Amino acid sequence: MNVSPVFEILEGRFDAGLVILADHATNIVPAPYGRLGLPDSAFDRHIAYDIGIEPLTRVLAARLGVPAVMSRFSRLLIDPNRGEDDPTIIMRISDGAIIPGNHPITPEEWQHRIDTYHRPYHQAVSDVIAKVADASGKAPLVLSLHSYTPAWKGVPRPWHAAVLWDTDARAVRPLIESLEAPGDILVGDNEPYDGALKGDTLYRHCMMTGIPHALLEVRQDLIGDEAGVVAWADRLAPLFERLNADPKLHDYEIHASRTGPYPPLSSAR
Repeated sequence: MNVSPVFEILEGRFDAGLVILADHATNIVPAPYGRLGLPDSAFDRHIAYDIGIEPLTRVLAARLGVPAVMSRFSRLLIDPNRGEDDPTIIMRISDGAIIPGNHPITPEEWQHRIDTYHRPYHQAVSDVIAKVADASGKAPLVLSLHSYTPAWKGVPRPWHAAVLWDTDARAVRPLIESLEAPGDILVGDNEPYDGALKGDTLYRHCMMTGIPHALLEVRQDLIGDEAGVVAWADRLAPLFERLNADPKLHDYEIHASRTGPYPPLSSAR
């Protein structure tokens, strides 16, 4: 029986028109799963969560006075930023770490994790977006926060931050331009990852529904302590505020996905 919260909603002004999401906010594994057969040290790594994103989300939501939705389970249990039919939604191996609690796994347990963790989180995201839309009378602006490692397989990643996206550039272009404007950081445009992923959080909640959005990744070594979190909140809060003040970022406008045709809305839920 699951007794752990699956998500946390940070309250804010729903009529402000902005929603912040943090899919990989925590490294929590519910008690019935123990540590999934992994050592405690695994849960300090990026394979378990997005380092620095929970405190950054809390600070930004508080400063801006807007709602945020954060997951309360580790991506090692099940990844909320994957579609239900994505085979990587439950990982057997992550960055060289074998996850005994995920392999072997029965079809019943696979479905249980979707029903118990993945779907309730996405229902919370849907509910908050709908509440903001109702309160503001317009399309919300949705900004999703993630973080990435400073290096991958020994290769340094030079970008201080990155913006990932599919084809809807409405919030993306001004976000990248604003980040680059001071001239003190290197910003990745769909680097080190490509933002077009069928069934992921922004695909199902924003691409399919025409809601303006962007996914911002911050390099983990830059937000790994309180000072880094505060510095990046100082950088991002006024930037997010300006984006949210742009009326063009509050219109519904569906863009085709690079991943192919959209499924019916009912099948994406």
